[in-house]
Amino acid sequence: MKQIICYIIAVTSLLTGVNCFGQTQLPAPGKPREFTLPTHKKFQLPNGFRATLVPYGIIPKVSVEVVVKTGAVHEGANEKWLARFTGKLMEEGSTKTDFATLSEKVAAMGGRLSISVGMETISIGGAVLSEFAPEFIKLIAEVITQPAFPAAAGDRLKNDMKRDLSVRKAQPDAIASERFFTMIYKDHPYGNKMATDEMIDSYSVEKAKAFYTKNFGARRSAIYIAGNYNEAAVSKAIKDGFSGWTKGPAVNYPPAIAAKNSEIAVIDRPNASQTVVFLGTPVADPTRPDYTQLEVTNSLLGGSFGSRITLNIREDKGYTYSPFSGIQNRQGNGVWYEKADITSESTADALKEIAKEISLLQSTPPSVEELKGIQNYEAGSFVLNNSSADGIIDQLSYMDLFGLDETYLTNRIRNINSVTPVQVQNMARKYLDYGKMTLVMVGDKKLLDTQMGTIKADRENVKKAF
Repeated sequence: MKQIICYIIAVTSLLTGVNCFGQTQLPAPGKPREFTLPTHKKFQLPNGFRATLVPYGIIPKVSVEVVVKTGAVHEGANEKWLARFTGKLMEEGSTKTDFATLSEKVAAMGGRLSISVGMETISIGGAVLSEFAPEFIKLIAEVITQPAFPAAAGDRLKNDMKRDLSVRKAQPDAIASERFFTMIYKDHPYGNKMATDEMIDSYSVEKAKAFYTKNFGARRSAIYIAGNYNEAAVSKAIKDGFSGWTKGPAVNYPPAIAAKNSEIAVIDRPNASQTVVFLGTPVADPTRPDYTQLEVTNSLLGGSFGSRITLNIREDKGYTYSPFSGIQNRQGNGVWYEKADITSESTADALKEIAKEISLLQSTPPSVEELKGIQNYEAGSFVLNNSSADGIIDQLSYMDLFGLDETYLTNRIRNINSVTPVQVQNMARKYLDYGKMTLVMVGDKKLLDTQMGTIKADRENVKKAF
């Protein structure tokens, strides 16, 4: 029984500061340690292909990823998901190694190879046992420089994509996200509009090859390797596998401007028990000097489980189960957004509380104690994100995508902890004008219509006070 009581007290001490030993206050946390990027090697091939090698950890395993700076952003107006179709065809193997053989070889290395198609990048790679790193690099090089594009796989992959599309069109989150970002980016690919069955039906191996030829090449590509490996063998494998690849096009992202507007869109889902809300506005991108301040502000306001909006509309009011806010980063653009699945009849009340939390942060800086808790959370998350080889690669490719130097990593914890309460208040004032935010609601229009007067009135009142 005594052990049970001590266990209960130990748990509750996280909140009260009291434990079985009579202590009335938790020990002060130690001084946060700066992140140190392991000694690493970089080199570039004559064709422009770049390599970064980072020795990391003691486990006999290595992560390898090739990142090409292309993706959905380079699709045409009637080519939605063509990049995805191209990536799926590339997964079918190279001209030298078909899908079945490729899969068997990679499995024998203790890993798997996958292709991920995003908005601005296409990533190809995986993780294998260290002894197989050079051979794995060779296979990746085959897939990316000599894709087979087997015609026999085309119809199967298109049918898979159409099934995915059907599912996505039925998801209110996907519907709200598409409308929200399209309202901000208009006809730019960043609007992330869905494909149609007709578009997918029109795709062919020839179209995928054309997309590949137009957008892939050494100058847009880089390989990242982290883990345990033989540097000489890995370097040789990179040079052997990628030196003969065509230079291809230079990096070129179509310019975009995120539009700040106060538009409201309602998408009807009759009898829906919840309203999916997307609310947001353009903000700074990672290249801006105040971006870290904005990240900390987001975390405090809605981007962490202990954030103000979450504590208000989830814990206190019970309007929603899992609200969150985030910053979507694109080239030269950032968009802050709050997303929540709100009980239908409480949509206006929840939005009013979100507006209240934004206004409160604009009028009054957070306390030092509250801010320190958020900073500890952000610093801890950063450390966790860099506690694996894959995490290191993600950070390096992120910095490369946005043109950040290595001080982004090495000074990250220091920069997070240097943010002041007044700077957080200033970020809320500078970027988060609730009255001019884009608002998308996917839910029962009948219920939303009865609340629309309140929703619009609250936005107008904020405009007048801002």
